Amino acid sequence: MAKVTARKETGKLLVDFTYRGVRCREQTALPDTPPNRKRVQSLVDKIKKAQADGTFIYREFFPASAMVDRFEPAASTNVPLLPEVGQEPDSPLFRDFASQWVDEHSIEWRRSHIRSLLSTLNGRLIPHFGGKVVSSITKSDVLEFRATLAKVKGRGEQEGLSPKRINEIMGLLRQILNEAADRFQFTSPTLNIKTLRLRKTDVDPFSLVDVQRILATVRPDYQDYFTVRFFTGMRTGEVHGLKWKYVDFELRVIRVRETFVLGEDEYTKTDGSQRDIQMSQPVVQALQRQFEATGKLSEYVFCNLMGQPLDNKNFSDRIWYPLLRHLGLDKRRPYQMRHTAATLWLASGEAPEWIARQLGHTSTEMLFRVYSRYVPNLTRQDGSAMERLLASQLATGALVRLPDATGNNGDRNDGHLAPRTALDQPRRLVPIGDVLGQPRPKLRGIHAVQHHAPAVATPIVIPAMSSGNEPQPPPIWFGHANQPPVRWLS
Repeated sequence: MAKVTARKETGKLLVDFTYRGVRCREQTALPDTPPNRKRVQSLVDKIKKAQADGTFIYREFFPASAMVDRFEPAASTNVPLLPEVGQEPDSPLFRDFASQWVDEHSIEWRRSHIRSLLSTLNGRLIPHFGGKVVSSITKSDVLEFRATLAKVKGRGEQEGLSPKRINEIMGLLRQILNEAADRFQFTSPTLNIKTLRLRKTDVDPFSLVDVQRILATVRPDYQDYFTVRFFTGMRTGEVHGLKWKYVDFELRVIRVRETFVLGEDEYTKTDGSQRDIQMSQPVVQALQRQFEATGKLSEYVFCNLMGQPLDNKNFSDRIWYPLLRHLGLDKRRPYQMRHTAATLWLASGEAPEWIARQLGHTSTEMLFRVYSRYVPNLTRQDGSAMERLLASQLATGALVRLPDATGNNGDRNDGHLAPRTALDQPRRLVPIGDVLGQPRPKLRGIHAVQHHAPAVATPIVIPAMSSGNEPQPPPIWFGHANQPPVRWLS
């Protein structure tokens, strides 16, 4: 009996009927609405009449269906034909296999991920590949599809989808085709197709001064919310899904156990995101004030007047971006509050392992890769220690080794430093200006032409003063008469 049904996963209408003892389901691109059901029902009535009259030909009703090759060769003879070599008679259409693949794996995914995946599948992949037999899709088809994604209209005035979004769509297509290739024994057309290169994006955290300005300017009913986000590093979904049962004032910790995504409470992003965040004193005080406001109103820490979690888009459009414009700060996503917490922790000298645990990272690798370049700007540990070392050591000028009691300065006859022995006494290194008449290397090249200085430093002798009432002589310096002094002596 032929009938009209709707696929639960996609919401699209399909024709469900039996032909030659085989159940056939042909999906349409029409959503499940009363007008569309009437249109599909008229097709079903024609199928019933054709089967009753014995004039039903599969190709005339569904020319692009994979079932055509299964039925029509057998129509010309009473002997069932064997499939040709290389032919895959049981290979389904892409849309049918994709729906089956989603059904089989949906138990592994979060509800928010399933919704996102179905949106990509129904909006991008099925309209392009839905009517094709999954084993007939070639590498050229896949590359052509990827090229079209770069030309469709993107967000705002952007032309084409971003490389990141294209990689997400192609990743889903690759998973489906790889699974189909494994089941139906053909080579996946996505083999050796590389992902598009992504530009490295830098985080843009706020400085501590900016944080203080924001907290002093934001609406009073959002001040505690901002304090918690800036000083805990919680993700948007984590702070919106935070419930009072996860706030422990006695131990001063916030237990991150759930996240609020697409209007539903979900498990955290990863297992590593399950963590306990230590509360600083400003966070403790902010949550104590917040408890007085919402502790009896809702199970959620931050909620609206109806006791429901905050809506991220509403918060961004009505609170966040107007506040940044008012303060003259660069436009950036609310997620930068998490990056701000990480950079402030690093700047204060907290242990990287502790910071990684607070952020929900399983290792410090991402911490150093993403945030480390902001540490010098906040702590001033930007090479200044090396500058001070060089300044203190090089200010004395060149150093020479004082000769020992035998007159040996540690050099062999060939000018190379003689090896030290256990009996050698350590010889002190002093600035060259402290040694009278110390030989200096001859100048070479253009420096020898510009400066005709003697090879040996000559002391400049100041005559002795005849009376103590006369002016004191200038300091004596040793070195070449036409070169700046190496060291001043009083």
